[in-house]
Amino acid sequence: MTAAGTPGGSVGAATGGTLRSRYDVLLLDLDGTVYRGAHAVPGAKEALDRDGSRLLYVTNNASRRPDDVAAHLRELGFRADRESVVTSSQAAARLLADRLPAGSRVLVVGTDALAEEIESVALVPVRSADAGPVAVVQGHSPDTGWRILAEATLAVRGGALWVATNVDSTLPTERGLVLGNGAMVSAVGAATGTDPVVAGKPAAPLLEDAIRRGGARRPLVVGDRLDTDIEGAHAVGADSLLVLTGVSTVDDLLRARPEHRPTYVASSLASLDEDADGLRPGADADWVVDVVAGEPVLSCTASDMDIATRRVDAAMAALRTVLPYAWDNPGFGSVTGADTAARTVIASWSAARRDVAAGANVEPRDT
Repeated sequence: MTAAGTPGGSVGAATGGTLRSRYDVLLLDLDGTVYRGAHAVPGAKEALDRDGSRLLYVTNNASRRPDDVAAHLRELGFRADRESVVTSSQAAARLLADRLPAGSRVLVVGTDALAEEIESVALVPVRSADAGPVAVVQGHSPDTGWRILAEATLAVRGGALWVATNVDSTLPTERGLVLGNGAMVSAVGAATGTDPVVAGKPAAPLLEDAIRRGGARRPLVVGDRLDTDIEGAHAVGADSLLVLTGVSTVDDLLRARPEHRPTYVASSLASLDEDADGLRPGADADWVVDVVAGEPVLSCTASDMDIATRRVDAAMAALRTVLPYAWDNPGFGSVTGADTAARTVIASWSAARRDVAAGANVEPRDT
C-alpha cells in the first residue's frame, strides 16, 4: 500500500461511493473518536451502527483489559466484544513473545491487566529486578511511582530488552492534560541512555496486529490525533480519516508535517456515509484560496454567499480547500477571509474546538 495521506491510497481501494464502502475494516481509535471518557461522542453510535461494517477498536490504552474496554463500549451503546478490541498491551506482549523463549521473566511496569497479557503469551511477569527479568514492559498506570521505575531502570541497565506499550507524552483528564506513559518512559530513558521498542501508535505493531486480526485488505484508520492515529496509518501504509472530535485541532492540521497528514478530513464519524472523494483535501466548488503578501486568503465563490454558510459541511469543505496550500507553505501566518462567508467558516473552526473542549468529560487514559 502507498503511504496514507498521499494522492494514491490503499492498493485495491475502490473508487466512487461513500467512505464506508471503500474499506473492508474500520480501525477505530477510542477516546476522542468513539467516546470521551464516560460519554459517547455525539453521533458516533449511529454512524457505527449502520450497515454492519467490520469494526475493530484499536487503542494505546494498556491499563485496561480488552473485556473491560468492550464492556464500556457496550454500556455506551456500541457493538463490541473482546475480539473487537486491540490494545497496545496485547501488541507489546506479542513483540516480547516473538523475541523471548517461553517461561522468560518480564518485569512489568503497569497494571495487572498488562501483567495478564504477558502471562497469556507464556511469559512470567515479575515486579522486581532481583527476579532476573530478561525484559521490561512499560505501560500506563496511575499508580506508577519511583520504586517500580527504579526496578525498570536497574533491569534495563542490566541488559534487559525494553518494550513500551506507547509513548504518548500526555493524557487528558477532567482537569486538563497530565503526564502520560511516554513521560514515564522518558524518565527510564534518561536514567538508562536507551530507547524502548514501541508497540502502540504511531509505531506499526499495534495496527499491524489489528489488520491481521481483521483480515483487512483495505483498512481505514480512524482517529482524532495526528501524532498517533494518522502517523500510525502512515507507518502501516493505510489510508486514514481524521475526525475533529478530540485532541488535534484545525490549527494542528493546517501545520501538519507530511507523516501527520490524513487521507480524509471530517468533523465527525457521520462522514463515513459521505462521498469519499469529497472528503479528501483539495478544491471545492464553493471556495477558493488566493495568496496575498504570502498569506492564504479564503473566498466564497457561490453566487449567493449564504449558500456556503448554510451547507452542513461548509466549514469542512473550506478547510479541505485550504489544506493543500497550508501544507505546501508551512511558514504561513494565518488564514483570513475575504468575505463574510469565509470569515464565518474560519471563525467556526475555533468555535468547534471550544465545543469539543467544553464537552470533553474524560477520565484518565492513553488514546
